[in-house]
Amino acid sequence: MNEWISSLDRPLKDIVVLASVMLVAFIGSYIIYLLLRPIKIDKNLNKFQMLKLRKPLFFLLLSILLRPAIILLGYSYAWLDQFQIIFLIWTSAWLIIRIVGIGRIVLLGQYDLESEDNLKARKIFTQVRVFERIIVVLIVVVSLGMALMTFDSIRQIGVSLLTSAGIAGIIVGLAAQRLISNILAGFQIAITQPIRIDDVVIVENEWGKIEEITLTYVVINIWDKRRLVVPSTYFIEKPFQNWTRTTSELLGTVFIYTDYHMDVDVLRKQLTKILEGTPLWDGKVNIIQVTDAKQNNMELRVLVSSKDAPTGWDLRVHVREQLIVFLQKKYPEMLPKTRVELKQSDK
Repeated sequence: MNEWISSLDRPLKDIVVLASVMLVAFIGSYIIYLLLRPIKIDKNLNKFQMLKLRKPLFFLLLSILLRPAIILLGYSYAWLDQFQIIFLIWTSAWLIIRIVGIGRIVLLGQYDLESEDNLKARKIFTQVRVFERIIVVLIVVVSLGMALMTFDSIRQIGVSLLTSAGIAGIIVGLAAQRLISNILAGFQIAITQPIRIDDVVIVENEWGKIEEITLTYVVINIWDKRRLVVPSTYFIEKPFQNWTRTTSELLGTVFIYTDYHMDVDVLRKQLTKILEGTPLWDGKVNIIQVTDAKQNNMELRVLVSSKDAPTGWDLRVHVREQLIVFLQKKYPEMLPKTRVELKQSDK
C-alpha cells in the first residue's frame, strides 16, 4: 500500500491520502456514534442531541489522523505541524463543550420546573446553568492559550510580560472594572442564590419571572412578555422583591372599601363561598379584616392564599370582581358614599 501511494504523482498522492484520512475519520466517528446511541444515559437525551457529537468526533479523529498523513506525504513544514496541533486543540475543546452540554441535559432532566413545589429544581437549574457557562468559558480560554503558546513569538512575549504583569494587571483591572464586578456577581449569585431560575421577582417596579441567569446579566420575563435585562450586580447591590425565595406559595391581598353600616361577617361568608367555588384557592388562608377607618368609608383587607404567584394574581382579580358584584347586587347602599348635612338657619 505504501509503495503504491509512493508511486503516485504529488498532487494525486496528496488527494488520495487526504481523502483516505477523511474517510477513516468519518467511519470512525460513525462507529463511535453507533456504539453510544444504544446507551440509555437518560430519557431526556434524544437522537438529535446525541447526533451533535458526530461532528466534533469527526474533526477530532481527522486532526489526530493528520499527523501520520503528514509523515506519509513527507512534508516537513513547521507551519503544517503547528496547524495540526492547533486543529487538535480546538476540536478537543469543541467535543468537551458538547459533552458538558449533554451532562447538563442529563442532570437537569431529573428535576421538573413545572411541579408545584419546585424550590430544589430551581436551585439546581440556576447552579448548573451558571457553572456550565463558567466551564465553557474556561475551556475556550485554556484552548486559546494553548493554541497561542504553539507560536514561538507569542511564547517569548509571554515570558517578557511576566516582569510587567503587575502593572498590566492594574491597567486591565481598571479598564474592565464593571465587567469584572459583573462576573464576580454572577459567581456570587450562583453560590448564594438570592435569585433562581423561575423565581417571581419585582425589579424596578416590574413583576416577572427570572428567565435566564448568566455571568454578567439576568433576563426577567415581564408579565406582558417584555424582557427586562439587568446586570448581575443589581441583585447584589440593590434591594428587590423575591416572592418565591423559600416557597412558591403566596398570600394575595385585596382591598375593598365600604360604608360604615356594612356587616363585615356577611362579607366573610360571601368570601368563603367565592373561594370554595374556584380551583385557584389552595384552601389555606381566608381572612377579611378592617384595616383602616377613613373619613367616608372603612377599609377591608382580604387575605387569600394560592399555590404560586401566577395563580395568586388570578385569584386576587377573581375575588375583587366577585365581591364588587356582590355589593352591587345585594348591598348597593353599602358602597362608599359622601354625606353632607344641611342645617336650616333660624331667622
